[in-house]
Amino acid sequence: MSEPGALTGDAGGMMGAMSTDPTSTDTVKARLQSDLTTAMKARDEVALSTIRMLRSAISNAEVAGDTAAELSDDEVIAVLQSEAKKRTESAAVYEEAGRTELAAKERAELEIVERYLPAAMSDDELEAIVDEEVANAAAGGAEGGRAMGMVIKAVRERAGASADGARIAALVKSKLTG
Repeated sequence: MSEPGALTGDAGGMMGAMSTDPTSTDTVKARLQSDLTTAMKARDEVALSTIRMLRSAISNAEVAGDTAAELSDDEVIAVLQSEAKKRTESAAVYEEAGRTELAAKERAELEIVERYLPAAMSDDELEAIVDEEVANAAAGGAEGGRAMGMVIKAVRERAGASADGARIAALVKSKLTG
């Protein structure tokens, strides 16, 4: 029953059969297609609806704008990060409103979305990059709040999809102002 690259633990339903290696050579879109088939066979409705939603969000992003174009893996990951953020925010709103069943559904979807995202950068790794970029900005003559945009841009380029923009901005702000 186990496939190469399959999850060894079972988190319920067909979760154990889904691809979870974000470093795999397959594109994210190919992994989504493969996992969609697996979810259909396992009749895992949560995974099935979530993967369909992700594929739809990717398709919408591909046709948005002046011309339709296939997204690169980095662009697909940006779409998935946006979807993960929506799930996190929705779960918090539902929790505040006392709608725990809907919050739980959003968190279950979030778990599935996160399988396709790269591992998050640790706080120590991110802080080291921020410290280096703050030092680079200071060496270039930019300090304080004026350097913030330049430092955030440099950190985002180095960290890629493994660090959240809000985390980066908060850390850069604390380093530059305090």
